[in-house]
Amino acid sequence: MLVTSPPLMPSAAAPASLDVFLAGVGPRAFRFAEAGLRQREDALDAVQDAMERMLGYRDQPPEEWTPLFWSILRRRIIDLQRRRSFRLKFWAPQDEQDQDSAIDWADHAAGPAQAHEQREDYARLVQALRRLPARQREAFSLRVLQELDVATTARAMGCSEGSVKTHLSRARDALQKQLEATR
Repeated sequence: MLVTSPPLMPSAAAPASLDVFLAGVGPRAFRFAEAGLRQREDALDAVQDAMERMLGYRDQPPEEWTPLFWSILRRRIIDLQRRRSFRLKFWAPQDEQDQDSAIDWADHAAGPAQAHEQREDYARLVQALRRLPARQREAFSLRVLQELDVATTARAMGCSEGSVKTHLSRARDALQKQLEATR
């Protein structure tokens, strides 16, 4: 008797096609990339590149798409971060080297006061996330913001489940201290 491991996602929750999967993951992927890259255009490019690469994996089972996509996107973000830090850094004036691009805060559903409060809260969270080490930021973003399970996060990050839990615990502690200090 052949014993197989259970799928990562229940078959009922598996998307019908890769196009449906990519359409559903797109907005979350953009927020993840924007938090890591700090620039809207770079985030859009990273997500588009990850989606294009996913097309080559359309024959993979749907339960493999989620960790595969996040792993591809994570590697693309790291590549862009490395290129940006290397390329022409010495040409920029010192006062411009540390500035972040403005994030587009378009949210048409909330009222003005609520939208303002949400923007401020999100800006504080993004700033706190940016101060975290990369692995802690990735673990927090994938587990908490993207709501992936530990096993999927570990596969996307290329590490063990224990490492994900350690990075996440440290990230939560650091974020709690940073966010309490700003209140």
